[in-house]
Amino acid sequence: MHSTAPQPLHIGVPPIKCQGIKTKLVPFILSQIVWQETSDATWIEPFLGSGVVAFNRLPHRAVLADSNPHIIGFYQAIQQGTINRALVQNFLTEEGKILQQQGAEYYYTVRDRFNQTSSPLDFLFLNRACFNGLMRFNSKGKFNVPFCHKPQRFSQSYITKISNQVSWVAQGMADKDWKFCVADWQETLQNAKPNDYVYLDPPYIGRHADYHNRWNLEDAEKLAAIAQQLPCGFAVSMWLENRYRQNDHIQQSWSNLDTRTQQHFYHVGSHEKLRSAMTEALIVKPGYSHALK
Repeated sequence: MHSTAPQPLHIGVPPIKCQGIKTKLVPFILSQIVWQETSDATWIEPFLGSGVVAFNRLPHRAVLADSNPHIIGFYQAIQQGTINRALVQNFLTEEGKILQQQGAEYYYTVRDRFNQTSSPLDFLFLNRACFNGLMRFNSKGKFNVPFCHKPQRFSQSYITKISNQVSWVAQGMADKDWKFCVADWQETLQNAKPNDYVYLDPPYIGRHADYHNRWNLEDAEKLAAIAQQLPCGFAVSMWLENRYRQNDHIQQSWSNLDTRTQQHFYHVGSHEKLRSAMTEALIVKPGYSHALK
């Protein structure tokens, strides 16, 4: 019904930033995924994050899940039409003017407001006005990233760029059967079928702290065990090594599968060691229909 591993001519960028965003890795990731998308097949992402891979792959049917309710709520609002390009343009223009006048004081006012109301528009504002594009929550689930100290952050060109990203996402999902849901990754994987495809982009061990829920080696090992029992094809994004150290988890838990690598540089991170060159790994199990050929 649908083409196998289509390659987008232009890589789109989603309106939400987060640690480990895969924008520059999308061509590499999609070029390694071979999946014959049939009429009843579903693309499954248990760790949606920014959504950049799904928004560029554009499967007809998808289950896009994350444990972070604010990410899911934001994309549900776009899907339902309660957030659109014009609304974002107007909101960021008005909020940006106040930010320029009041600076950090207003940023923290919006942050407090968001932590009370969970407004998806406030979430977008904070995501673009906070320190270095981080997405971090405390143990009570409250957004706690400080201000970036740039009161003039929301220039007209920057607002237009973000508004266009919202429009791009809305157009991409408009004719699709996509389900966005707040869910634990194990719950999301339970209904995977042989002709589905799962893309896994879990928090990286030792790199992303307090993205929303904590993630440790025990979680990573559990994911490896469950993923390798899936009835369908899958791909797992993971860091392999940088100049400081190597990720031993890959050899310990994924060595029986094919691993492809790509050089990458992270610009988002709380300190310099997290904003550096990295060898990325994509661990791949071919899709069901491909394996039968």
